[in-house]
Amino acid sequence: MGRRRKGDPVSGWINLDKPYDLTSTHAVGRVRWIFNAQKAGHAGTLDPLATGILPIALGEATKTVPFLMEADKVYRFTLAWGRTTATFDSEGPVVAESDVRPDPDLVASVLPRFVGEISQVPPAYSAIKVAGERAYDLARAGQTVALEARPVVIHAARVVHAPDPDRVVLEIECGKGTYVRALVRDIAAALGACGHVSELRRTRVGAFTEQSAVTLEHLQDLGHKARQSEALLPVETALDDIPALAVTDEDAFRLKQGRSIVLVPRQVEAVKARLKPGSRTVSAMAGGSVVALCEMRAGRLEPSRVFHLEKSGDRPDVDYGRTQG
Repeated sequence: MGRRRKGDPVSGWINLDKPYDLTSTHAVGRVRWIFNAQKAGHAGTLDPLATGILPIALGEATKTVPFLMEADKVYRFTLAWGRTTATFDSEGPVVAESDVRPDPDLVASVLPRFVGEISQVPPAYSAIKVAGERAYDLARAGQTVALEARPVVIHAARVVHAPDPDRVVLEIECGKGTYVRALVRDIAAALGACGHVSELRRTRVGAFTEQSAVTLEHLQDLGHKARQSEALLPVETALDDIPALAVTDEDAFRLKQGRSIVLVPRQVEAVKARLKPGSRTVSAMAGGSVVALCEMRAGRLEPSRVFHLEKSGDRPDVDYGRTQG
């Protein structure tokens, strides 16, 4: 018999508005403690000096973390002119200075160079591993860190406003793996200026937005478990772009046992119409909750991740067998 986990079997997502100067790992620990949850994790590390959206998974929601890691993100940040630092943020030592202060129109004119799939060299002060060591540990020890360029995707970039000649506020929508500090480094270089990130905020991760975000203080103020559950988002929140298929209780039972189920032709066609190119993943739903994440193959659903959740009305089932077209 396996050892019983400590804590309560809490499952769902917390859309945390992470405060400044707190690591993502510490934020997860705080949320896990507040809910006394057996298991917790996060989807996408946020730098300690950054604020904003940090989705935290509790219990069964941790099984959906890999899907949210692939989600697009939106960042709003301030580029401060005049100084380049070793870390490309306000904490690192100054390595170069310049009197160049590009105006907002000039900044906007170079942004198209950084939209689309681009090649980006991550900053030396990053969590990327080099020969088994974190790059930032090597850099702090005074070693020269040479990281290879990697492809990232930036869907959109725009100038929000310029509060004064020394600063410009930008916003980008991007795919996974994009480093804002590296982007600021490259924008400044393209304009012949020195600059660094003085403020950074993540405003969206997939379906997780500022509008539904909660603070650690709010979670603590909620007090007892019944009120804390008000802040829990359904496990399926991370699966908003994956087709959902309502299944019968009998089929749900089979999937939970790890057995595949057969779909009728119209279900197959309806689900195919919503699948992303190259994807076969479908979420099987019963009683308002996700039962399993499945791969659709040859007219069958084969479970790849099984969930053990109580039925709820948080999310209505979508029966693609009744969908026209």
